[in-house]
Amino acid sequence: MTIRTLIRGGLVITASDELHADVLIEDGRVAALAAHGTAAAETWTADRTIDASGKYVIPGGVDAHTHMELPFGGTAASDTFETGTRAAAWGGTTTIVDFAVQTPGHALREGLDTWYDKADGKCAVDYAFHMILSDVNERTLKEMDHLVGEGVTSFKLFMAYPGVFYSDDGQILRAMQRASGNGGLIMMHAENGIAIDVLVEQALARGETDPRHHGEVRKVLLEAEATHRAIQLARVAGSPLYVVHVSAEEAVAELAAARDKGLPVFGETCPQYLFLSTDNLEEPDFQGAKYVCSTPLRPREHQAALWRGLRTNDLQVVSTDHCPFCFRGQKELGRGDFSKIPNGLPGVENRMDLLHQAVLDGHISRRRWIEIACATPARMFGLYPQKGTIAPGSDADIVLYDPHAEQVISAETHHMNVDYSAYEGKRITGRVDTVLSRGELVIDRREFTGRAGHGAFIPRSTCQYL
Repeated sequence: MTIRTLIRGGLVITASDELHADVLIEDGRVAALAAHGTAAAETWTADRTIDASGKYVIPGGVDAHTHMELPFGGTAASDTFETGTRAAAWGGTTTIVDFAVQTPGHALREGLDTWYDKADGKCAVDYAFHMILSDVNERTLKEMDHLVGEGVTSFKLFMAYPGVFYSDDGQILRAMQRASGNGGLIMMHAENGIAIDVLVEQALARGETDPRHHGEVRKVLLEAEATHRAIQLARVAGSPLYVVHVSAEEAVAELAAARDKGLPVFGETCPQYLFLSTDNLEEPDFQGAKYVCSTPLRPREHQAALWRGLRTNDLQVVSTDHCPFCFRGQKELGRGDFSKIPNGLPGVENRMDLLHQAVLDGHISRRRWIEIACATPARMFGLYPQKGTIAPGSDADIVLYDPHAEQVISAETHHMNVDYSAYEGKRITGRVDTVLSRGELVIDRREFTGRAGHGAFIPRSTCQYL
């Protein structure tokens, strides 16, 4: 049975507009918008009316970088697709794009099918996949074409983690050449992993084993060098490039220089680089291990360059790189050797709230908030306008957001399956009130009403910026 839902009286904010409007939803999609109080809006009838007075009505967030159930460092990310997508919904994110992993020596198809199995019937919100290439050869290059055909249109390679995910420059070039022909988007973890491993070995030999040394060996210059190299390889291949989790001013400068030349080069940063710093890695009693991720947290002075990059569009997307490991029993694997600390932070539930706080702090505008968290990730990864906006025909993925509610971020109250918060005790203003996914209430006035299995796999078209 079709339920018509009417959202009345809120301020609708998209990447392009702000309008006091009513939104009519039918068959899981936005049927119409009309200015609040107009004759057109007053004639609408619905089975369910939601009062959005005093609230923002925004598109559901699109988090284009998550790692649910990712095996890493002898353990696995602590959020399942069920717990992770439920937490995403609590945070106002209604679509995630997770990473399926190819195991070296195995087919891409095998890795993708493993991730289909992990997610099927488990997700509270919609999901899609990128494909991690960890073994580039003639067979896997041909498989890339087939994956693009079934809606997995982006491929991640690593210049870091030798022996795990690492690809050399020749493999990267070949994958980029293939993507230039099939419409795929190459995503790059840009750090010089070969050099970093030398610095890790030398640091441990000197007895430098604490978490803070993780940040010290993964040097800013080695992120900038790898970013530069990735850009030049993409130029040779005639391929677009999307650099993930950009953390440093020098890497932003490489992206800006490439974009100034008109190259199809894009960059993403994450809340941890905007709000945290090496100060966190230096917390005593091994607490710094909670903040070990790669690229690593940087000194606080890099934050200004990242915010500036988001304002100037040299960085286009804020994703989370959500890859949680519990402090007890997982992060603790690296006591006495920082190189054994599982790399990753929890954050899928916090992104929309932290970016709203950035609006209040004057870093970005309200529309830019929606642009970098909803519309641009949807466009970048072939989901727009189905996702990322509120417009007739779009999926009714809609968040009612209370811009005045105050909250304190804490592991005591979050819904991610991890025993700490990276933002513990941070006071912010703004909170998700109600969330609809394809017209179905998932969060209803701060109560979870969703279910595992509501979330559907969404095949994606190719990047809409090319």
